[in-house]
Amino acid sequence: MISRILFVVIAAFWLAMNVLLWRAEYSGRGSGIAVPVDMVWRKILTAPDASSLTVYSGAQKTGFCQFATSVEQAMAGLDEDKPPPEGIIKQAGYQIRFDGNVSLGDFTNRLTFNGRIEFSANRTWRELNLKMTMHGDSVELHSLATNQTVHLKMTSDGISIAREFTFADLQDPDALLRAVAGDAPAGLPGGLEMFPLAHIPATPAGGLRWEAHHDRLTVGHEPVSAYRLETRVMDRPIVIYVSTLGEILRVELPGGTTALLDQLGN
Repeated sequence: MISRILFVVIAAFWLAMNVLLWRAEYSGRGSGIAVPVDMVWRKILTAPDASSLTVYSGAQKTGFCQFATSVEQAMAGLDEDKPPPEGIIKQAGYQIRFDGNVSLGDFTNRLTFNGRIEFSANRTWRELNLKMTMHGDSVELHSLATNQTVHLKMTSDGISIAREFTFADLQDPDALLRAVAGDAPAGLPGGLEMFPLAHIPATPAGGLRWEAHHDRLTVGHEPVSAYRLETRVMDRPIVIYVSTLGEILRVELPGGTTALLDQLGN
């Protein structure tokens, strides 16, 4: 079981770290009017509402995910009949919390996750915490940008192992996954051969190229204004639709996996 979790965690974490470490390169290609990626990112980090999304594999529901910002949490405690106080964003800071679960293969085989990403005043990430569990086994990740390292802790059947990696190690997730599994104690099922690994080419941090454009997303039968964020990983597209207020509306991932804001699915 730990090998299945490792496969998902390392692949997902490698992508997440590349996203966080990217240095944006803007381009005019694509549909709609190009907009600065940093502007869309700022809207996501200051969204006043949480984004609750249902995850689909094709047409089948497989899980859910919720994203909330520190600004949303601060505004939730305010009087709705009064305007928010000045400087609420500065007071709240920049932080994203997320949690959810998704089935892997069948309904009873569910991966649960929760995490937190903190950002500095200029919206560069500074700390990441992530925990993923399945059938009592767990993987925990903690990273500080200032240290340029990632601390990994795995627990299965009451046995725990811990490792620390540098950001440079994350450039090759295939080798990283095998290195971690090779350190697993005999009591942990390491059998990675049971889960074929498609080779993931090494990608320097910051190698992702993001583009942002004005676009429209159909809600019911009405098109609404949105921002469209796009990048490619292993030559496969990842697309994120964001409302003009920063709410995540839709996420399209390789392999037919999508996440759709609950209101859009009704």
